[in-house]
Amino acid sequence: MAQHPAARSLLKRHPLQRLPSPSRGASALLHTIGLASFAYSFNYLVTHPNPVNESYGWHLQYLTIIGLSLATVTFAVGLLADLTLSHRLFQIKNILSVASAPMECLISLLYWGLRAIDPKLVLPDWAPPLALTDDFSFHAMPAISLVVDLLFFSPPYTIAFLPALGLSGFIAFGYWFWIERCYQVNKFYPYPIFEILNTTQRVGLFAFSALLMTTATALLVWLYAVVNGKEIEDVVNGDLKKVKSGNLKGQ
Repeated sequence: MAQHPAARSLLKRHPLQRLPSPSRGASALLHTIGLASFAYSFNYLVTHPNPVNESYGWHLQYLTIIGLSLATVTFAVGLLADLTLSHRLFQIKNILSVASAPMECLISLLYWGLRAIDPKLVLPDWAPPLALTDDFSFHAMPAISLVVDLLFFSPPYTIAFLPALGLSGFIAFGYWFWIERCYQVNKFYPYPIFEILNTTQRVGLFAFSALLMTTATALLVWLYAVVNGKEIEDVVNGDLKKVKSGNLKGQ
């Protein structure tokens, strides 16, 4: 007997995924809003030029802009999946999210944390102050959008601790090598804190960042379980059936 399209869609959807995605409804709306915010941030870089615009590496010297770029790719693939209802593109979006969501959480934590200590650690003297809306767009909206997408429109992460640590370490130390290359050409670091720290201290900062990003991944896994439950094995009429934790009826 041929399956109804809606039934096939439910079979593809993870049992813990709270809302339909890919879909042309709420999922597409979230991805559209996110992409509009990201486009606003990129437009700001063009309409408010500074010395970084003409330097080697452009604004991609900043971890903020690298994270914003990855978030943009993640949501662009997600929106394409929504519009085409492609499960393959949806899977690619989820794979990208494993890196982009924890990375944006790391960026938000580091930026707002360092800024609370001393704004001069992350904002050079020559840089004009960011308006609150612009600051929010760069340093909060990407993390919020990706976390919402994970919690309500995605299956749970399946990455284990060691692979998460390896991915985080690759990103952190890859960024370190990149900014050192930019420094060789530009003779300045993108963030003032890098000028203050010596080489050993910078290594420690990037190692700490890798650990913090791994912790962010673990916290997202935990938060997903809090919001959506966990999969457990339950015996129903002699068969193994996956149910949400706390769901005694197995529905």
